[in-house]
Amino acid sequence: MKKDIHPSGYRIVAFKDMSNETLFLTRSTVQTRETIEIDGVEYPLYKLEISNTSHPFYTGKMKLVDTAGRVDKFMNRYKKHFEAKKS
Repeated sequence: MKKDIHPSGYRIVAFKDMSNETLFLTRSTVQTRETIEIDGVEYPLYKLEISNTSHPFYTGKMKLVDTAGRVDKFMNRYKKHFEAKKS
């Protein structure tokens, strides 16, 4: 294995899934701006949009995640193409 390719400075970081408010602690080198107190201990906080507790693959529930109307933009852009295929 190559030497000195792994980052140093691992610390315990709180990751928070913003879609369902789930928190989990793990070691990480991720840069954070916020902190959170859990059981009287302050940890760096990293906010996630989706994690294994909310991802459709792990939950078995299909959920359409439409960030900034991307699906609507796509449908508007290719509406004529889809209508032509139906005919």
